[in-house]
Amino acid sequence: MKAVALLSSGIDSPVAIYLMLRKSFEVTPVHFRQSPRKESKVFELYEILKRYGKLNEPVIVDAYEEQAPVFSKLAEIGKAKWTCLFCKWTMLGKACRIGHRIGARAIITGDSLGQVASQTLDNLLIISTASDLPILRPLIGLDKEEIVGIAREIGTFEISIEPEEPCPFVPKYPIIRGSLGEFGRIKEKLVREGVF
Repeated sequence: MKAVALLSSGIDSPVAIYLMLRKSFEVTPVHFRQSPRKESKVFELYEILKRYGKLNEPVIVDAYEEQAPVFSKLAEIGKAKWTCLFCKWTMLGKACRIGHRIGARAIITGDSLGQVASQTLDNLLIISTASDLPILRPLIGLDKEEIVGIAREIGTFEISIEPEEPCPFVPKYPIIRGSLGEFGRIKEKLVREGVF
């Protein structure tokens, strides 16, 4: 069974991919390029993860091309605090389109409930609307120590913690518990402005 997976250079998403490879999924990672350093780490993680199952070459998406126009418009209309939500929503939307193109049946993410702004229950509900494919979240009930333990065990942890540039798009005060209705209204405005 095929799936696409969001793969960052961090700790969580490689562990999520590993867990789904163990379930015999054929996984195509999708990485949103923000910097050469992060992309380099992703390919190092890929080399380790492909030992554990059928892992296809990563699909690289340019975040500045795909997402930056959305974030600029959010800032322009005074909604910059919604950037993290729209970031994850656009990632899932792109992964979904790639998934349909390659015949994938699901999307895998490294979401773990409540860790960061985009992973509160309210915000997970909102970002899930970006996909009509099932979203598999194998880390959802694990705490950070458990995830780190698996990352150490499979050999991805040391790569994931290597220094890298911070995300250039994170707002000062991201929305923690977004409203689906408000998100929809902002999205409609962005559609009218020609962003989507």
